[in-house]
Amino acid sequence: MCFLKPGSGFLLSHIACGMAAVWQQVLAVDARYNAYRTPTFPQFRTQYIRRRSQLLRENAKCGFEPGLRRHYLKLRSQLLALRYGPLSEQSSFRASSVRSSRTTLDRMEDFEEDPRAQGARGHRRSVSRGSYQLQAQMNRAVYDERPPGSLVPTSVAEASRAMAGDTTLSENYAFAGMHHIFDQHVDSAVPRLQFANDDKHLLACCSLDATLSIMMLSPPPASVKVILKGHGGPVTDFAWSLSNDIIVSTSLDGTLRIWNTEDGRCIREVRDPESSELLCCTFQPMNNNLTVVGNGKNHLQVVNISTGKKVKGGSSKLTGRVLSLSFDAPGRILWAGDDKGSIFSFLFDMATGKLTKAKRLVVTEGTSICSISARSWISREARDPSLLVNAGLNKLLLYRVVDNEGTLQLKRSFPIQHGSQPVRSIFCPLMSFRQGACVVTGSEDGCVYFFDVERNTKAIVNKLQGHGGPVLDVSFNCDESLLASSDSTGMVIIWRREQK
Repeated sequence: MCFLKPGSGFLLSHIACGMAAVWQQVLAVDARYNAYRTPTFPQFRTQYIRRRSQLLRENAKCGFEPGLRRHYLKLRSQLLALRYGPLSEQSSFRASSVRSSRTTLDRMEDFEEDPRAQGARGHRRSVSRGSYQLQAQMNRAVYDERPPGSLVPTSVAEASRAMAGDTTLSENYAFAGMHHIFDQHVDSAVPRLQFANDDKHLLACCSLDATLSIMMLSPPPASVKVILKGHGGPVTDFAWSLSNDIIVSTSLDGTLRIWNTEDGRCIREVRDPESSELLCCTFQPMNNNLTVVGNGKNHLQVVNISTGKKVKGGSSKLTGRVLSLSFDAPGRILWAGDDKGSIFSFLFDMATGKLTKAKRLVVTEGTSICSISARSWISREARDPSLLVNAGLNKLLLYRVVDNEGTLQLKRSFPIQHGSQPVRSIFCPLMSFRQGACVVTGSEDGCVYFFDVERNTKAIVNKLQGHGGPVLDVSFNCDESLLASSDSTGMVIIWRREQK
């Protein structure tokens, strides 16, 4: 029973809201793992989550010490991860972590100075080695049980098909036409663009004209929110922080810049210690204090963006210029591609930021690995860790990740026109709800291609035409209602999906 003192309405209302928020986070964790409970008995899963919701709502009305509730949430998340394996898509972590992982500079600290303080302040999140090995074992077991020639989902992925209404990929990825065209970077290539995390209408891109743009697609009409100016050379890559309040960017001017996305202000500039061109960057997904940067002198470096310092032990050398980077979602494996045709995997130490070189795959000597995209769970019910690679071979390559050191095995390839341009590709964000699994890529013929990785023949699901030059990058918003694509002429096209 709950007892409340009279005359404390505002305070109690505020406390109740805080308690409800924590219990909602607990329910969110339970819901995300619910698909793995009794896979052959979906009725039980439905009853379980309803009962959990009822009990948590009742508990939210009673007064519990805040620290105790947070401790319960942490323990429950760890126990579920040990039991079922870690949730591997970044979106699975965002619901409970966005607020606590905002990366403003006044809340960042250096790994090198006091690693223990990171855990105390909630900035560093880790997945135990034991649970990661459990995930790898589960992945291998699912693969062994899969029918020959099939990928994802498996034949028992009933929940995913039910969520999608049993529609085909062709129906899901039919587009009504262009929603908007941005031309603020016309005549200069736009090599990268990306929707903000978990956002429908906030989009950013970088250009070889030395600037970046942040665009708002709603309310209409779509508009450029702010232009980020400060680089002294072409901007090669950028990345959103998990909470979308910061963007980091790299440039041929040899600097990494950190931007405030609200007002476009450059918060910090970090120069490459080798005075080399910087070619790519990515955030460490579980600790946005850390950014990995690749340069033109074959070096990979982990940088603490709050101090601008290199992380001790966080550097390595590849066989060529570092062109592309991608973490798995738990942040334990990093893949890096160079212009000599090699893909390296590195193990990332969550406690120290140290990189350990693990494996190397030579795709083809002398080719440029210009895009790497990692996907750990292609379907909620059929785990299949995969890597999507553009390597200038007139093919889009799909690899299977076969162990917890990032070893790659080629699954299949898809024909596209790709020779010399830095063409990129992505996994569709909501493919876990579909029957089949879809990837999207640019192409040097000016088209955007959708491929179903499950089809053995006629894998093209859709083809969008409208660009006047090679399509360099593509990005979906969080609910797949809009797709953005950019090209070598500086044009950015927003495509609107048909509403069923």
